[in-house]
Amino acid sequence: MQQNMGNNQMLWVEGQRVLSIPSQPLTGQLFIDGQWCDGSDGERLTRVSPAYGVEVSNFAKASIADTQQAILAARSAFDKGDWPKMSGAARASILNTIADLVMAKQQQFALQEVLESGKPISQAMDEIEWAVDLWRYAAVCARSLHGDSFNSLGEDMLALVVREPIGVVSIITPWNFPFLILSQKLPFALAAGCTAVVKPSELTSGTTVLLANVLQEAGVPAGVVNILVGEGHDVGATMTSHKDVDMVTFTGSSAVGKKLTAVAAESLKKVSLELGGKNPQIIFPDCDWEAAVDAVVFGTFFNGGECCNSGSRILVHQSIAADFEQAVRERAATVPFGDPLCKDTKVGAIISKAHLQVIENYLKVAIEEGAEITLGGNRVDHSGLYMQPTIVSKVTPKMQIAREEVFGPVLAVLTFTDLEQAIEIANDCLYGLSAGVWSANIDNCLQVARKVKAGTVWINGWMSGYPELPFGGFKQSGQGRELGRHALDEFTEQKTIQMHIGERTGWWLPR
Repeated sequence: MQQNMGNNQMLWVEGQRVLSIPSQPLTGQLFIDGQWCDGSDGERLTRVSPAYGVEVSNFAKASIADTQQAILAARSAFDKGDWPKMSGAARASILNTIADLVMAKQQQFALQEVLESGKPISQAMDEIEWAVDLWRYAAVCARSLHGDSFNSLGEDMLALVVREPIGVVSIITPWNFPFLILSQKLPFALAAGCTAVVKPSELTSGTTVLLANVLQEAGVPAGVVNILVGEGHDVGATMTSHKDVDMVTFTGSSAVGKKLTAVAAESLKKVSLELGGKNPQIIFPDCDWEAAVDAVVFGTFFNGGECCNSGSRILVHQSIAADFEQAVRERAATVPFGDPLCKDTKVGAIISKAHLQVIENYLKVAIEEGAEITLGGNRVDHSGLYMQPTIVSKVTPKMQIAREEVFGPVLAVLTFTDLEQAIEIANDCLYGLSAGVWSANIDNCLQVARKVKAGTVWINGWMSGYPELPFGGFKQSGQGRELGRHALDEFTEQKTIQMHIGERTGWWLPR
């Protein structure tokens, strides 16, 4: 059943569900050195669904001691085990098997993501499929990892530059795309020959725990991947500071990323960060109107706006601003939001009560600064945590909502007068993850693509992605890159090998 609910006659969805809520929560233990075990403190973490208000998972909670044990298992597996020594083809075969097994369990993985995160089931199903594609691409990378040779250094010298796995990798993932973001990291670390300790967000640990069974079935040796459910202040901190960890890769907020980097710097660990974004779409008068309107609505409300790539601010040329905003508002008002297990739902629940309050506070400040909410703006009185798709107008570049990451279903609308001003506004931000430009004039598009400081720039499109293309940000959106043919570089060290040919004389002897 679909109902009009709240202001602006917005489309609330509830009714027949694609899948049913399980009668019992998913339960699990820690996965350390190939074995399931309870935490040393005997504590457990429970997760109540933000969409349904019922317990949907219950896992053993890791302590600092458990984290240390997992790191030592990964260390031993790297230093003494077979995984780093295996051929690329052998590792690739196992990664492809993991992909096949996850795809066979797609519905189970997707349902758990819906229950823990509140995202729509249709999106969760797609995400598992996208993640599987990443595992398969990583398998290709495992077979093609190579270095360089130098045969031009003189008759007496041949040199090789080889890539070796960096060692033990701590992988810390967020709650918004739990399995997809794990799959942007773990398979590439494994393809390079590394071992890993993984900590998912305590809010959305289910699919990562489910993966442990798949890893065992696929034949990943004990200790190569260790999975901990726990909290950042003890588990995450230990994974970052421990002397036996060689690298940390983290996706999450820029604030946490800065703290993590400071801790890792004490031991000069390698750090890879994928952090926040305040991503602009720049709309010129000669845009493809229908495509741009649809992309703005999609870019804002996909995953409820809980997305680092969210197109959370648009910069519209002032000559079309009123009409374009009206078109976006009319389209956004038809976006079905509500019960995430209904097949038509496009926007589900907000991750937590605390985060819902953060979103509401941004809207409160926006109004105080002179902006105007022209669509939505309210939470929905329902058993779950729901926020209406929201549009904020009359936004100026210095307002908080124009500069900071709201991480919710909220669009900020700004205007510009010419290309130079659009680029200036787009760059006047701490973040630089992604950006988009909509114009039939390729010169405008290429100037934006060249001058906007962002890791990804979409031209007449938004948020498409491929395993072959690198992903990461400028400025406070992070450091390093995931995906693409250089993804394995993040998890390797370069070693130069120089081979002398023929007789060598000492420097103190006559030649």
